[in-house]
Amino acid sequence: MQRLHARYPFLETARDAVATEAVDLATVVDQDRAVVDRARERVVAAIADGETGEPRRDTRVELLSYPVARVLVSMVEERVLVRKYARAEAATAYDRFTADFEDTTELKSVESTGLDLETLLAEFDLGGAVRETADGYRIDVGTYLPLAEDLWGDEWHLVNRALTDGEVPVDHDELLTLLREAIRGRIEDGLPFDVPEVIAAALEDEAAEIREVLADLELTQDIDTVVPDLFPPCMKALLDDIQKGEHLPHHSRFAITAFLTSIGMTTDEIVDLYRINSSFGEEMTRYQTDHIRGDSSPTEYSPPSCATMQSYGDCVNKDDLCERIPHPMAYYEERIDDADDDEIEDWREGESEEETASGD
Repeated sequence: MQRLHARYPFLETARDAVATEAVDLATVVDQDRAVVDRARERVVAAIADGETGEPRRDTRVELLSYPVARVLVSMVEERVLVRKYARAEAATAYDRFTADFEDTTELKSVESTGLDLETLLAEFDLGGAVRETADGYRIDVGTYLPLAEDLWGDEWHLVNRALTDGEVPVDHDELLTLLREAIRGRIEDGLPFDVPEVIAAALEDEAAEIREVLADLELTQDIDTVVPDLFPPCMKALLDDIQKGEHLPHHSRFAITAFLTSIGMTTDEIVDLYRINSSFGEEMTRYQTDHIRGDSSPTEYSPPSCATMQSYGDCVNKDDLCERIPHPMAYYEERIDDADDDEIEDWREGESEEETASGD
C-alpha cells in the first residue's frame, strides 16, 4: 500500500500512512534531506513545467515529500503558486490513474500499485452521483457544476449538455477530466496554511529558492499578451464600449487604459484603439496614456481594484470567478494561467494580420 500512497498522496488513507512514517514532521524536515529535496523539486517543477518532477524510487521519500511540499507552498503564500502547484499535482495524478486504468496485464497488482475507477470515485464520494450508461456516464448536475466550473471549452457549459432528470451526460474521458478537477480541488483546499515556526525555520532556504523561481518567471507581474476573450467582464465591457465609439467617463477611461498598459499594450496601440471613439483626441489620449504608464509622471498607475470599479459603477456582468477575485489583473492572470496554449492568441497580432490583408 505504501507505493499506492506514494503515487497518490492526496488519498485520505495516505494521511494515515504519513502519520505512520513520520512521527514528527519537524524532525523529518530537519534531518531527512532526501525528503526535503524532493519536496522542493515538486514545487519548482510545478512552477516551471506544470508537473511534479521525476518520482523517487524510495516510496517513503515520495510519500513524505508531498506534505512537505504543501508546507513550502504555504510558506511562500502566493495565490498563483497555490494554483500552479495544485494543478501540477492533479495533472501528475491524472497521468498516473489513466495509465492504471488502461493497464490490464496480469502482472499488475491494482491493489498495491494503482487505482481503479470505482475506488477513485468512492474517494471523492462520487459513487452515488455517477452512473454508467450504455454510451458513457451520467453525473448529477449538482456534482457536475463545481467540478466543471474551471474547465475551458464550450463543451463544458451546462447549456451545451443534454441535461435530463437532473443528470449531465459525460463520456469516459470527460469523467476522468472531472476526477482530475476533484483532485485539484482537494489539493488546493486548505492552502496556504499556518506553518509552525520550527518547521518554517528548517525550510526557509527552500522557500527562498521557490520565491526566486517564482520571481524569475514573473508570473504575477509580466503579462504581455492581449486576449480580450479572457478579460474580466468589466474590462471586456469597457473595451466593447470603445469599439462601439461610445463616450467613456473619465473613471472608465482611466480603468481600461491602466488595464491595457498593465497587460503590455504600447501607447501607440492604445491610441489607435481609441481612434474610433467620438471623443478621440490624439494628443490628449497619448498624454493620458503616457501619464498612466509612468512615462510622463513619477507614478505608474495600476488598474482600479474590484471594489473601486464597483463604487464607480464599472463593475458589470460579474461571473463566478469575480466572486473570489479582488482585482481585475488577478482575474486576467488566472484566466491566462488556466488557458491552453491554443486559446492564447495575442489580439494585437490578429489586428496586424487583418490590416495587412486589407491593405493588399
